[in-house]
Amino acid sequence: MSTRIPHYMIVGGGITGLSAAFYLKKRLESAGAPFRISVVEKSPTFGGKIHTIEREGFVIEKGPDSFLARKRPIIDLAYDLGLEHELTGTNPGAKKTYIVRQGKLHRMPPGLVLGIPTQMTPFMKTGLISPLGKMRAALDLILPKRDLSTDESLGHFLERRLGKEVLQRIVEPLLAGIYAGDTFKLSLKATFPQFRAMEQKHRSLILGMMASRKNVSEESAHLPSAVRNSVFVTFKKGLQTLVSGLEVALKTVDLRNGVGVVSVRKMGQHQAEVIFEDGHSEMVDGVILTTPTYQAAQMLADLPAANQLKTIDYISVANVIMAFDRKDIPFELDASGFLVPKTEGRTITACTLTSAKWLHTAPDGKVLLRCYIGRAGEQEWPEWSDEQLVSKARHDLRELLGLKAEPLFTDVTRLMHSMPQYPVGHLEQIAQFREELTAAMPQVLIVGAGFHGVGLPDCIRQGKEAAWQLADLIQNQSQEAVETASSI
Repeated sequence: MSTRIPHYMIVGGGITGLSAAFYLKKRLESAGAPFRISVVEKSPTFGGKIHTIEREGFVIEKGPDSFLARKRPIIDLAYDLGLEHELTGTNPGAKKTYIVRQGKLHRMPPGLVLGIPTQMTPFMKTGLISPLGKMRAALDLILPKRDLSTDESLGHFLERRLGKEVLQRIVEPLLAGIYAGDTFKLSLKATFPQFRAMEQKHRSLILGMMASRKNVSEESAHLPSAVRNSVFVTFKKGLQTLVSGLEVALKTVDLRNGVGVVSVRKMGQHQAEVIFEDGHSEMVDGVILTTPTYQAAQMLADLPAANQLKTIDYISVANVIMAFDRKDIPFELDASGFLVPKTEGRTITACTLTSAKWLHTAPDGKVLLRCYIGRAGEQEWPEWSDEQLVSKARHDLRELLGLKAEPLFTDVTRLMHSMPQYPVGHLEQIAQFREELTAAMPQVLIVGAGFHGVGLPDCIRQGKEAAWQLADLIQNQSQEAVETASSI
C-alpha cells in the first residue's frame, strides 16, 4: 500500500515565491519527511520584476537594480545560496546625488538620510530650501511629539515634523523611487514605522535619525567586507544572479512557468484545491500565494474577506534605458544621478547615471543612463508609445543636463500595476484579512509586496516567514494525527 506524499504549492514565481520555496524546502528537508513542492508562475520566466539582460557589453536591469545593504534577508539569502562573493557596492567616486530645483540641479546636502537632515550645517547651506523652509525644518528639534496610537499619512507626519518645503523638494522625490505614491495617502505605519518610533523615543525626527546613524556600523557588520561601506548593493552580473541561484537550488522542486491559476478553494480540513487556467485542478496540502493582491483577490473569490485586497491600489511605472559614447556626455560622471520633484512638471521622476553608480554595467568608453517615468497623479504615460517615452525622456535630459547626443540604443520597460500603495490603516486592514483567511482556510497563506514591504529584502523576508509558518502548520497537523492515532 503506497503512502501519499504531501504536496505544497507556491503560486507566483517572483522573488517572494522562489524564496518561500527555497526556505520551505530547506525546513522540510531538515524534518526528514517526504514532500513535494511546486512553484507555478503564469509568465514565461521566473523572477518577477527582476530582469537582467546583457547587450553590447552593457549589464542592464529592466526592473529593480539594487537593494539596501542594511536589510539582512537578501544578504542572508545570498549567503545561503553561496553567492556572497558576487555582491558588489556602488562606485565610491560617484557619491553625489542631485535634486532639480527650478530647472537646475542642486547637490543633495551631505548627511541626508531618507531626506531627513542629520548634519545641520550642510542642510542650512543648500539652495534647495528657502531660509524660511530651513527655519521651519529646524523647529523639529523643539516641537513636542504627538502621542497618538492611530495611523496617519506619511505626508502629514513629515509636513508636521519638517514642514512643506522639505517634504515637497527633498523627501517626496526620494521616496518616489520606492513607492511612486502620494505621501498624503500612504500609511506611515506601513511604509516608515521607524519615523514614528524615532518621534516617540527622541521627540524629534532629526535627533532620532542622528541617533540611528550611530548604529550604521553595527548594521553593516553582517556584510562582506567588499560592500560594507555601500548603502546600496547588487550583484556583479545583475540581480538575475539571485534568481538563477534560486533556480539551481530548487532543481528538485517542480518549477512550472507559463501556468496560470484561476482559483484556490478549501477542500476538507487540511487541503486546498488549486484550479488552473487550462481547466485542470490539483489537491494540495498547503498553498502560499505570492501574486499581486488584485490577482490574489480573484483566486480567493469564494472568501468574502478577499474583497479587502481589491482596495489596494497599484501605480504603473516605466524606465527608459539609454546608452551613449562617453565623448558625447557633456558633464562629469561623479554622481549616482538626480531626482525630479513633482512640482518641476517634468516627465521623468529621476535619472540614474547607471554606469557611474555601478562600474560593472558599461564597457570602457561607454555610458549607461536610466530614466524613470510614472508616479501617483501622473498615470497618463501608459497611452504613449515607446518612441514617445524615449522622446520625452531625452527632452528632459537635454534641458537639465545639456545632453543632445543620439543614444547608441534605447530600451523601454513598462512595469504595469507594479507599485502597491499602502493606504492609511493598511496594517490593520491586512491583519483583519489574515485573521479571516486563517479561520476559513488555515492551509492557505498569502504574502508579497502588496502586504508588508515592496523592496526585494522585504519580499524575501515575507517568503521565508510564510515558509516557516506553513512548516509549523504541517508539523502541528502531523503531531495532531499522531496523538489521534495513539488515542484510538
